[in-house]
Amino acid sequence: MRRPDHPTTTLSAEAVLAPYLRDQAAAFLRGLRLHREQSAPADAGSQCADEAARALRHAARRIGGTLHTFRGALETAWADQLRTELAWLSGTLAREHAYATRLARLLEALHQLSGAALPAARVPGDSPSESDKERAALGVGAARAGALLERRLTLARTRAHSAALQALGSSRFHAVADAVALLASDVPLSPAAADPAEPVLRAPAELAEQRMLDAVAALPPDEAVEPYNEAHDALWHQARLLLRLHRYAHEMLRGGPDPALSGPGHALDLHRDAAEAAAAASAAARTPRIAPATAYALGVLHADQRHEVEAARSVFRETWPYATVISP
Repeated sequence: MRRPDHPTTTLSAEAVLAPYLRDQAAAFLRGLRLHREQSAPADAGSQCADEAARALRHAARRIGGTLHTFRGALETAWADQLRTELAWLSGTLAREHAYATRLARLLEALHQLSGAALPAARVPGDSPSESDKERAALGVGAARAGALLERRLTLARTRAHSAALQALGSSRFHAVADAVALLASDVPLSPAAADPAEPVLRAPAELAEQRMLDAVAALPPDEAVEPYNEAHDALWHQARLLLRLHRYAHEMLRGGPDPALSGPGHALDLHRDAAEAAAAASAAARTPRIAPATAYALGVLHADQRHEVEAARSVFRETWPYATVISP
C-alpha cells in the first residue's frame, strides 16, 4: 500500500486520505461551476453540459465511495450524512444520461436487426417461408417499435432533466455543495487518522477487496451451462458496485487506478447497459394495444440485448485478473 514516492510507513492516515478527498472535492466544485455555466436553457443537453454533469457524478461517487470504505478514519456521523446526500445527487444526475444512452443503444440495435432482416427476393410462384415471414414482420415492426421507444424514453429523459434541474436548485443540493466546499479545505477526521496509514487504511481497503471477491465468486454459472436468468442481473450489478468501491480505494491508496481492473469494469458497465436496455424493450412490449408486428420487433430486440448481457458476462470472465473462482 503505497502512494507514489511516499512509503505509507512514514505517512499518517490523514496525510494519505485528506489530500485525496480535497482533490475530489475540488473536482466536484469545478464540475459544478462548469455545469452552472453550461445549463442555461439554450444549452440544455449540450455536450459541455453533459460533460459537466459527468464530472459532478464522478467526483461525487469517488467522495462517497471513500467515505464508505474509510469511514473509521473519519467523523462517522458526518461521513454517513454526506455519503447519503452524494448518492442522492449522483443518482439524480445520472438518470437523464442513462435514458439518453439507453435510447441510442436500442435504436442502433433495431437498425442493425432490421437492416438485414428484409426478406430476400423470391422466384414468382414460390410460397414464402416462415423465416421470410418473420423477417418481414421485423422489418415492418422495427420502425414502429423505434417510434414507441423514442416516445417513452424521451419522455423519461425530459422528466429526469427536469428533476435534475429541480434538485440542483434545491436547498438540499445547496447544503451538499456547501459540505463539499468545506471538505475542499477541511476534512473531518477521527483521532485514528493521526496513526500511521498502513494499519489504519489497510484493513478497510482489504475488506472492500474481499467483498468484491466474494461477490464475484457468488456469480451464477456460465449461460452455456445454465440458461440465463434475468433474476441473476442483480448479482452482477452488485459485483459492479463493489468493484467500483475497490477501484476507488486502490486509487486513493496508490495514487492511480488498477489497470488490471479496467477490462472487467468496462465489461460490467456494458452488462448493466444491456440489461437495462433489455428491460426497457420488455416494458415497451407490454404497452396496451400495440400492433403484433411492433410487439414482435420489441421481443426480438429484448432477445438481442439479453445476448449482449451474455456477451458482457463472458468478457468479464475472460478478463478477470484475480484467482477468485468464478462458476464455470
